[in-house]
Amino acid sequence: MHRTVTELADGRELIYYDSAPGRDREAKDERPLDRVESLPELRRDPATGDWVTIAAHRQTRTYHPPADDCPLCPSRAGRPTEIPAADYEVAVFENRFPSLSGAAGRCEVVCFTPEHGAGFADLGPERARLVLDAWTDRTAELSARPGVRQVYVFENRGSEIGVTQPHPHGQIYAFSTVTPRTAKHLAAAAGHRAATGRNLFEDLLAEARAATARVVLAGEHWTAFVPYAARWPYEVHLYPHRRVPDLTALDEAERAEFPGLYLELVRRFDRLFGLADPTPYISAWHQAPVTGGEELALHLELFTVRRTADKLKYLAGTESGMDAFMNDVAPEAAAQRLREVR
Repeated sequence: MHRTVTELADGRELIYYDSAPGRDREAKDERPLDRVESLPELRRDPATGDWVTIAAHRQTRTYHPPADDCPLCPSRAGRPTEIPAADYEVAVFENRFPSLSGAAGRCEVVCFTPEHGAGFADLGPERARLVLDAWTDRTAELSARPGVRQVYVFENRGSEIGVTQPHPHGQIYAFSTVTPRTAKHLAAAAGHRAATGRNLFEDLLAEARAATARVVLAGEHWTAFVPYAARWPYEVHLYPHRRVPDLTALDEAERAEFPGLYLELVRRFDRLFGLADPTPYISAWHQAPVTGGEELALHLELFTVRRTADKLKYLAGTESGMDAFMNDVAPEAAAQRLREVR
């Protein structure tokens, strides 16, 4: 992996990741951009203890731009974008309309292909590996920043998810707090350790691998399975067999196997409903906090809001109001369907 660090016209950082050195990354951002005043405010809900970010400036962010005015495509004559180069492999830059900035954290955009109509499933293994290397590099750098408590790498895909930029991309959030879901993981892991003397996530993986009815794909170093109490109709968790806290701790064998296994998984999601349009999904890396997360295990959670070819899983009153999920598809049936997809 070769990285080139530069700046956009308003001072935001842009990093090109290339499979080899020698690519021309000298193009300058000539847009007359003013610095965006982003002053997100963190407020703690006294009733739950959860932190909520107030980011009112995001109301003016770019919303569903036409394809010929996409800000994530490479720049071309008369059409400057967030990426000044005429082509790229993987590019990461600070979000112009961040939910988190300054003391509250940082938000980055990860563009993993210049092809506007492509998706992660269309990448080859080499490009997917480069994306993994970029995720790892950003996790290492952001985790070392003062005040950062947790780094969250994710991809939202599909208008059904709420994506406002159709160009294939992911995001990275560096939080100054531990997220509520991670806090639940920490509490559950501590309780499991106290009750059994064992690690919760190692036991979850071992249980899933033994209960083969919920396994979707398995390699030498990774296993993808539907969790026992899946919240979403089609939800798959992907774990390395060796417990590590975050992406930086993966070894070369684990890194080498990941692209092929993950690409097969997202391609099965795309074929799941037999539709011409790609399946909307959220793909979320769960990483341990920078400190205090020794019991947690790196893993990826992939799920779709689609439950059938013509029905979406909306968060109804129980889910949105009480965080009590009701799943219409048995986890074992979901795993079988995903195994059968060709």
